[in-house]
Amino acid sequence: MQRANWFAISPEGAKAVTALHHYVTTSTGLPDRLVHLVFLRVSQINGCAHCIDIHTRDLIKAGMNVDTLVLVPVWHEASYLFSAQERSALAWAEEVTRVSETHASDAAYAAVAEAFSEKELVDLTLTIAAMNAINRMGISFRMKPRAQPARE
Repeated sequence: MQRANWFAISPEGAKAVTALHHYVTTSTGLPDRLVHLVFLRVSQINGCAHCIDIHTRDLIKAGMNVDTLVLVPVWHEASYLFSAQERSALAWAEEVTRVSETHASDAAYAAVAEAFSEKELVDLTLTIAAMNAINRMGISFRMKPRAQPARE
């Protein structure tokens, strides 16, 4: 079943979501790699194929090697591949994305607050919130990934 093109149906809504995405990708001062790493991890948790495709490509374009990229879903086991700040951001991304289960625990907040200033922590949380919103739209309206079948 073909689903609605939410960008076309609600341009003002799309503009609002896009504005938040634009803010977190251009104005927070958070490292680009960290932002796209968080976008990817949130999208993996939510199962948004469109966003996983985009942010995997963004990280490759930014120079992340495939060996690191394929281990993002299990970063806890491959933590040595990620900086201390990236590990903190990934942990907070999981905590906030699963907020109905975790309730953004005090322990998780204390841990992430050691790696980020208050402003950075707010911006990191906005980054997570933006991707969660985009994932929900992408999944609900079945936005397709750019990936194409291999030609043999």
